[in-house]
Amino acid sequence: MSAKHFFALAMGGFFIFYVSLMLRQPSFNFQEGDIFFQDLDCGPPCDAIEAVTQGYMGSNLSHCAIITEVGPDLKTTKLAEAIGETVTETTLEEFLNRSNKVLVGRLNKEHAELIPTALNHIKSNLIGKPYDFIFDITDDSYYCSEIIYEGLQFADSNQQIMQLNPMTFNVPGTNTPFIHWIEYYEELNHEIPEGELGLNPGGMSRSEGLEIIYIFEKPSGYNN
Repeated sequence: MSAKHFFALAMGGFFIFYVSLMLRQPSFNFQEGDIFFQDLDCGPPCDAIEAVTQGYMGSNLSHCAIITEVGPDLKTTKLAEAIGETVTETTLEEFLNRSNKVLVGRLNKEHAELIPTALNHIKSNLIGKPYDFIFDITDDSYYCSEIIYEGLQFADSNQQIMQLNPMTFNVPGTNTPFIHWIEYYEELNHEIPEGELGLNPGGMSRSEGLEIIYIFEKPSGYNN
């Protein structure tokens, strides 16, 4: 291959990479406190979560995170999330690499004053805490929805933006838990916390206290 042909191929590859990167970069200015709702497609756990609560416009949503720092690009914008073993900070690039099927919500103006205090609490006191595998809102471990709720509760214990509701682990229309949850809690040697208070990404995305302001890619089930 001649040097001229090699250069042409290299430039063509660079152009395709550059265009794909630019298409991925959102043409929108996010703010600290924006909440990202994600259709994570993680198999049975996500399927079970999505089956019991529909999200905004019917979306299947199984994960969420909140922006703690806005940078000039995907690599420098950070979100707090509970995933894996701990509560951690993740770049927006890493977050979207898991799934681009994401809705972005923003608290209504009357609640905006809560964001600085909520984020400071999350960053100062929740980052590094263990993941809440049991989904117990009363202990000192945290699942994804819980860190956002906890931050807002710290800012205003009377806030009704995100509200707790009785959780269900049952197949819709039955009193039988999903087989995934039966096996999951047997492994943890813990009873299924059916009816205990909690919250999930789908329900949170439909809160009257926020507005969906941006869609990266429509989640499964989105019906508009």
